[in-house]
Amino acid sequence: MSVFNDDAGRSGSTVSLHGFLDALEAPAPSPCGGTAAAVSAAMAAALVTMVGRGSSTWIDGAGIAAQARALRARLVALGEDDAAAFEKVLVTMRDRIGSPEQRDFAIGAALLRAAEVPLQIGEAAADVAELAAIAAREGAPHLRPDASAAAVLAEASVRAATHLVEINLAVVPGDQHYESAARLAAAAAAARERALR
Repeated sequence: MSVFNDDAGRSGSTVSLHGFLDALEAPAPSPCGGTAAAVSAAMAAALVTMVGRGSSTWIDGAGIAAQARALRARLVALGEDDAAAFEKVLVTMRDRIGSPEQRDFAIGAALLRAAEVPLQIGEAAADVAELAAIAAREGAPHLRPDASAAAVLAEASVRAATHLVEINLAVVPGDQHYESAARLAAAAAAARERALR
């Protein structure tokens, strides 16, 4: 399932945005929370890119912009992956082929993949939050509020994505996925706090 159309986005962003929102509100299988988190973080990355490019006296601005642009591309790809992983879970749960043990194994594998993608989204979004915090401190003064907004968006994306990890795997404190999710959420919250100072 293709969620994004970059060509449509370049020629008419309002149409592609409405198309994405229509897909988001459609009945499953469709993009859901993980894809929305990826898109929110990609928007945050785009804001950081804008701040980096627009801050002519910031020596590291171009480098920060390039990193943010790369994260945006990664997040868009992860948004596609999340929609596909979620669809795979639904298809696997409906599948009645094989023994109960084989079905349980297939469902477990699909759920693991459906948790791994949001964890990757959380990791990329946390990186965006860090870049946003730097841009909020070093960027051109008139663009720093945009960097702060990016940090808030990125943190929200991390929280949403890591929550999905916990739900999909029914993880408990002490589980490595839980620990990774908690670490990412804490790092993003710290970056947001720095950006808003």
